[in-house]
Amino acid sequence: MNIIKIHPAIDNGIAKSDENFTGGTLQCLCDSDKVEVRVNAQTLHNHACGCSKCWKPEGATFAVIAVVSRDQVSVISHAEKLQVIDENATIQRHACKECGAHMYGRIENTEHAFYGLDFVHTELSPQTGWSAPGFAAFVSSIIESGAPVSQMDAVRARLGEVGLPAYDCLSPVLMDVLAAHSAKQKGTFKA
Repeated sequence: MNIIKIHPAIDNGIAKSDENFTGGTLQCLCDSDKVEVRVNAQTLHNHACGCSKCWKPEGATFAVIAVVSRDQVSVISHAEKLQVIDENATIQRHACKECGAHMYGRIENTEHAFYGLDFVHTELSPQTGWSAPGFAAFVSSIIESGAPVSQMDAVRARLGEVGLPAYDCLSPVLMDVLAAHSAKQKGTFKA
């Protein structure tokens, strides 16, 4: 039987989060002179992401990405190796020029609902205890990265097997955040 591969952090068993975890470091994949990013808090909304822009390790169909307050993220080693992948993208993904690993993504648009949050790949951390993935987002988008349409039922079934609800957008909680932000901007917000 051919098991659909999602991501090593999911296929090899989802590690549980530690309620007392307070952060750690992320390291690029270079053999030496690693870019190192310090994250001084536990992450939130960790999820498997199928979008074509998120960095995925070799062989992974999905990225695994979480958010944390941007004031809790700092580059502590080899910042000179970082570059923004796409200056026009909503999320400015800062990646190592040498190994290509995305170290963090930042939204610079102060009007965006997720402004103030950075996106991080906790799989790049030697520490354990980060928030565990809780859902899969932009599942259909893996088609844009080369996944066959004929496998989509199997992909969604595999996500269900590992306990990750599959969405073709964000989770309902995050969609509510986006909609509430939009309502506030329009003056139609009701709590």
